[in-house]
Amino acid sequence: MALTLISTPLNITTSDTAVTTVDITSGIDDTYSVYEFHFYNIHPDTTASIFSFQANADGGSGWSENITSTTFEAENDESGSNGGPQYRTNRDQSDDAEFQQLGEYIGNTGDDADLSGSGILTLYEPSSSTYVKHWVSTFSAVGNNVEQISYHTGYINTATAITQIRFKMTANDMSEQGDIEAGTIKLFGVS
Repeated sequence: MALTLISTPLNITTSDTAVTTVDITSGIDDTYSVYEFHFYNIHPDTTASIFSFQANADGGSGWSENITSTTFEAENDESGSNGGPQYRTNRDQSDDAEFQQLGEYIGNTGDDADLSGSGILTLYEPSSSTYVKHWVSTFSAVGNNVEQISYHTGYINTATAITQIRFKMTANDMSEQGDIEAGTIKLFGVS
């Protein structure tokens, strides 16, 4: 398996260049059957933000494709008192058009201003005109002195090619929450 760098749609190192959304509107086509989005030190400007994504089918708009997904996570705080995996029903979608949450409660206040999240989202066969678009992600984040590893999987419920992806920060209730203040996102084709 080889990764080919297609683009770096986000590379922010200071809060002076914070963005509300990161839109990838080119580079996802039939060149590769698998695409990976790598996230490095994603840092929100609002504490307890959740890193999320949504897609547009070819010719679509509105970032509102239906997603079906499931989530589980494990966490541990600095005192060692919050261990163990848990199923996160509040991160699941049942053919819903909401943004899919990937990273849990990334911190950004007081002594936690240096916290961030990193991970990978893998999208399979986005150009298929026959099948739904399967995806899987792993995301590690720190917030409120708790390290969390989140595993998400699901599918974008359309037989139309997916050509665009948007990333943004959301709150627990799925509403928009602040900006991406720092971090890097890279898009790779997998061969």
